[in-house]
Amino acid sequence: MIQLALAAAAGALFVLPANAGETLDRVTEKKVMVVATNSGWPPQSYLDDSNQLTGFDIDVAKEIAKRLGVEVSFETPDWATMTGGRWSGRFDLGVGSVTPTKARAQVIDFPGIYYYSPYVYVLHKDSKVAKLQELNGKVIGVETATTSEDFIRRQLAIDAPGLPPIEYKIEPGEIRTYADSMLPFDDLRLGDGVRVDAVIAPEQTALNAIKNGYPLRVLEGEYAFREPLVLISEKGDAEWNAKVGEILGQMKTEGVLAELTTKWYGKDYSVD
Repeated sequence: MIQLALAAAAGALFVLPANAGETLDRVTEKKVMVVATNSGWPPQSYLDDSNQLTGFDIDVAKEIAKRLGVEVSFETPDWATMTGGRWSGRFDLGVGSVTPTKARAQVIDFPGIYYYSPYVYVLHKDSKVAKLQELNGKVIGVETATTSEDFIRRQLAIDAPGLPPIEYKIEPGEIRTYADSMLPFDDLRLGDGVRVDAVIAPEQTALNAIKNGYPLRVLEGEYAFREPLVLISEKGDAEWNAKVGEILGQMKTEGVLAELTTKWYGKDYSVD
C-alpha cells in the first residue's frame, strides 16, 4: 500500500507541470484567446448599435490578446457560469470586472487586479433622501449574484490584501434582485419609490446610466464599499496566471490601464 501511494504521488509530480501551462499552450497553438465577459453591462461590456461587443473590458481583453500575439474571441455566459470555475477549456480568461471574493477564490484564480471601483447608492432624481440612514427600511435593488447583493445581505468577503474592513451602515426593508446590471436602474427610473427606493451599483455604471438620460442621482459623500476588480482564470494554471499577470503589470506601468479607464469612465480607476 505504501509503495502504491508513493507511486501515485510520484505520478502526480509529473502530471502537475504538464498541466501548469495548458492554457498558454492552447492559446498559442490556436492563436486565439477565448474570453468570457458580459453583454449587457455598459460601459464595461455591452452590445453597440451594430451588435458588436464594446466597452472597457472588451478593450482590456483585446490589448492582452495583442500583447500575446493572438486574436480574441468573446463568449458571454451567465454570471454564475463565468465565476463558477470548472470551465474545462471552454474559456481561457474571464474579463468581466469580477471582485475577488473568498468564495470565488475556491473555484477560480485571480491573475491580477486591473482596476478599482467604488460602489455607490443611486437614487431617483426626485428622491428626498439626503443622508444614508434615511435608506433604512427602504427597498434596495441590486444585481443578483454580485458583490452588491453580498454587501446588502452583509455577506461580502473580498479576498485582497490591504483593504479596510467592510462597514454595513443600513438595514433594508426589502432587497430586490435583478438578473442584469441595468434592470435595477430601469425600475428606479420609473419614479422615486415606485418599485425601488435605491440601487447599489458600481459608480461607473451609475454615472453611465445618468449620462444616457436616466433620471437618477448618486448619493453624495457615501460609498457603499470600494473593491478591486480582477481578471479570472481556470484554477491551478500557474504559468498562465503568471503570463497574464506580467502583461497586466506592463499595461499598468505604461499607463495603458489609466488611459482605458479614463476613456470609458472619465477618470483614472487603475489605482486604488
